[in-house]
Amino acid sequence: MRRRAQKIVLRFRRRLDREVEGKMEILSLTAVELGKKIQQKEISVMEAADAVLDRIEAVEPVINSYVTVERDEVRKNAEEVQKQILSGELSGPLAGVPVAIKDNMCIQDHLTTCSSKILYNFKPTFTSEAVLNLEKAGAVVIGKTNMDEFAMGSTTETSYFGPTKNPHHVGHVPGGSSGGSCAAVAAQECFYALGSDTGGSIRQPSSFCGVVGLKPTYGTVSRYGLVAYGSSLDQIGPITKDVTDCAVILEAIASHDSKDSTSVKREDYTFTGALKNDVKGLRIGIPRDYFQEGLDQEVKSTILGAAKILEEQGAILEEFDLSLVQYAIPAYYVIASAEASSNLERFDGVKYGYRTESYEGLHNMYKKTRSEGFGAEVKRRIMLGSFVLSSGYYDAYYLKALRTKALIKQAFDQAFERYDVILGPAAPTTAPELGKSLSDPMKMYLGDIYTISVNLAGLPGMSVPVGKDSRGLPIGMQLIGNSFQEKTLIRTAYTYECATEKKYEVPAKLAVENGKEA
Repeated sequence: MRRRAQKIVLRFRRRLDREVEGKMEILSLTAVELGKKIQQKEISVMEAADAVLDRIEAVEPVINSYVTVERDEVRKNAEEVQKQILSGELSGPLAGVPVAIKDNMCIQDHLTTCSSKILYNFKPTFTSEAVLNLEKAGAVVIGKTNMDEFAMGSTTETSYFGPTKNPHHVGHVPGGSSGGSCAAVAAQECFYALGSDTGGSIRQPSSFCGVVGLKPTYGTVSRYGLVAYGSSLDQIGPITKDVTDCAVILEAIASHDSKDSTSVKREDYTFTGALKNDVKGLRIGIPRDYFQEGLDQEVKSTILGAAKILEEQGAILEEFDLSLVQYAIPAYYVIASAEASSNLERFDGVKYGYRTESYEGLHNMYKKTRSEGFGAEVKRRIMLGSFVLSSGYYDAYYLKALRTKALIKQAFDQAFERYDVILGPAAPTTAPELGKSLSDPMKMYLGDIYTISVNLAGLPGMSVPVGKDSRGLPIGMQLIGNSFQEKTLIRTAYTYECATEKKYEVPAKLAVENGKEA
């Protein structure tokens, strides 16, 4: 009897091992690869969804990428999408592929908190246009990802729901504010994700987490349903395992939307046509300003090495002076904080969200609700924004920042008369250790030095993984294009990917046992 029981247990363990191995094989696929296998009936939508849900259950106690995951609804949606695929209603490359959404994009009747206490119970009555476009393509939404509160931060440590950890080294931050989305892709907790980028919030965490992230030209993806931080700077974009996925997802979410007054009607949305291994004659400018004091030497040598590979593929490299870089950070934080102080005015405890329990009168209720509901970084930026917009300081700070913004755009326009692409680092260092940035806000702000200008000028920017430092932390190369030239960025990144045969790597240090790093 004992021998028979041992055989039964052994058979069960072998079957369990095969199931785990099968799920890991599914998780290792890119979004496009999975979509093909679903269409060819090699993998079902339910199998893909279950693989992701099981992975989330295993690693979330450590990584903390998600704010909400609704397992039963995910499985129900997966079944519905599978039926539509079998009936021929859905046949696109993303049909049935699980996706994660940053928690500042509204989804009807689903919790949308912006990782803030003040919106801890908020369920919108509508869905953001970018998410609707994915749902039309047959995507299965897994859940909402963690972020810096109201997208204000560069580390995903200002979240009311606790910090997200970097899957490559859980003692380090994933970057921010889209750190939850980038960590979820890196940790195989989804096949791709949506993030938002106000000053580098897609590109910087993509660099830290070793994934591909694209911030499109301002107005390319509708901002309808995106909870605003800086309305003139915010833009939604894809976070993926490789460049092919990035092009496919951008093609799915980009559209003209009459509900968004800043939405631009473009003539061509076929971004997948740029997936060509060819940069012969492409003029790449390398700003000297981006490679001076403050840039980590390992990051510098890795980025210049990646540029050399593009040169070997036929691109023409040339150094130049971009200028005005030192003015980008003060201009950005004045403009973004001013817009934030206006946008966050609506969160007062009257109609929805958090309301303080005890108060005396309406004014006291406003004050206590906002004091208790907002975190320290959000309060800091609201106060800065209110200050620069106040009488006596409006001309001295806000209008001067707007003039600086125009000059930065002018400097990029002049650069793009000579170059097709501008190449540089996405961040001055690899991911810092947890807790090191928040103690010095100025140091955190300076971490955005290479990404902020792109938002001020409304340009497209892309981060592509190009290596790791001596500690095994990823390094990202930033590619910047002229307005509406996402195709040039995609072609450049794809050529680099083909030349190096770089594949998405599962973080070596992500080993979880009983909710602890093994």
